[in-house]
Amino acid sequence: MTPEIMTVSQVAEYLQLSEMTTYKLVQEGKIPGFKIGRHWRVKKEDLNEFIERLKNGERL
Repeated sequence: MTPEIMTVSQVAEYLQLSEMTTYKLVQEGKIPGFKIGRHWRVKKEDLNEFIERLKNGERL
C-alpha cells in the first residue's frame, strides 16, 4: 500500500491548526516531515503516530 502524503495545508486542516503553526511544528521536527523541493510533506502514518504520542501525554 502506498503511504498517503499530505501537504502542510492538509495537515493543518486535519489537526484544526493554522497553517503557520503547522509549518512551524514541521520545521522544528515536532511533526515528522520531509521536503520535496521547497515544500514540506508529511506521511499520514507519521502524523497518526504523532497524534498517538500526544494522546499518551507527550508535550510539544
